[in-house]
Amino acid sequence: MIVLASMAPLPLFVLPMVLMPGEIQELRVFEPRYRQMLDDCLLDERNFGLVLNDPFNHTNHWDSPQTHGCEAEILHHETKGSNHFLKIVGRRRFTVSEVIEPALPPFDHPMMDPLTNAEGVDPDLQSMLEFIPDDVGHTKLYISAEVEYIDPLEDTSEEQQERLKELANHVMIRIASLLSIEDDSVQEWIQQAPVMEVIDSDRDTAFAVTALLISDLDTKQRILGSEGIDEAINHLNDHLNAFLEEE
Repeated sequence: MIVLASMAPLPLFVLPMVLMPGEIQELRVFEPRYRQMLDDCLLDERNFGLVLNDPFNHTNHWDSPQTHGCEAEILHHETKGSNHFLKIVGRRRFTVSEVIEPALPPFDHPMMDPLTNAEGVDPDLQSMLEFIPDDVGHTKLYISAEVEYIDPLEDTSEEQQERLKELANHVMIRIASLLSIEDDSVQEWIQQAPVMEVIDSDRDTAFAVTALLISDLDTKQRILGSEGIDEAINHLNDHLNAFLEEE
């Protein structure tokens, strides 16, 4: 696998969420640290990384990012009051090689007591910037990282497409049963399902199927870090078979 190092630290949106290449998602940005990150990205016309949080490890008392993430491109941005609404699309996968700590810890950390408001209102950005200790060396409230971009996968072969279609078909048959769809209409309904329409020779097809069929974050994270399409399909197969057996 070929990797390309990033030219500058990548701003990271660390969430209980996994973004797949080609997947479109919507986000609401309201925390001061992420409003600052968004301003930086919009000003510099650059992307950010979306990474699943690791609640067992911490970076200046925030949840750390896990190893693999996906670059997010902003397709649309809208501001409503103090909230920012984004539509994003997943682009390149990457691995985190070095985490850069945010300048301040969370508001519930004792160090932040002088900034907390009895009414629960977040302090303004300027107050937070002025509160950063002199020895920190930067003014970024969000986590960023040196990352290595993962070279895109090869095109999806016909055999791999058939494996994906078989997996999706099994799941859709189970869903059709739960929805009480009549037997003579099931196959037509399945063929019109969005998951069947995304299975083609595109290199991100396995990720597209994952985005539509998988909700378990650990499974999605494993698939995001796959070194090849066969490995991604194997992770899909293991998870979906377990799901079908449970049913």
